[in-house]
Amino acid sequence: MDISTAGWLVIAIAIAAANLPFFNDKLFAVVPAKWAPKPLFIRLLEMTALYLVVGAVGFALETQIGARFPQGWEFYAISGCMFLVLGFPGFILRYLRKAHG
Repeated sequence: MDISTAGWLVIAIAIAAANLPFFNDKLFAVVPAKWAPKPLFIRLLEMTALYLVVGAVGFALETQIGARFPQGWEFYAISGCMFLVLGFPGFILRYLRKAHG
């Protein structure tokens, strides 16, 4: 796998993972929840866990391609904010869209 394909793969996984908590009421889309609608703080905790999973996938792909580069706190701050931005469409559809009818 080349660098470009790995980069696009991580971006596609990040888009799917950032929106996953907002499109279903199951925990990680697998475990049935005891509550009817998931509270927002559970969705945000789920997003945090999925951010770590996407980061692990990215690091694994980077290691497979070649040497892994050391990252500072700036990288994690920017990638965390970008993950939140990628999850914004799911947030809009879940909380800000008006129900018709």
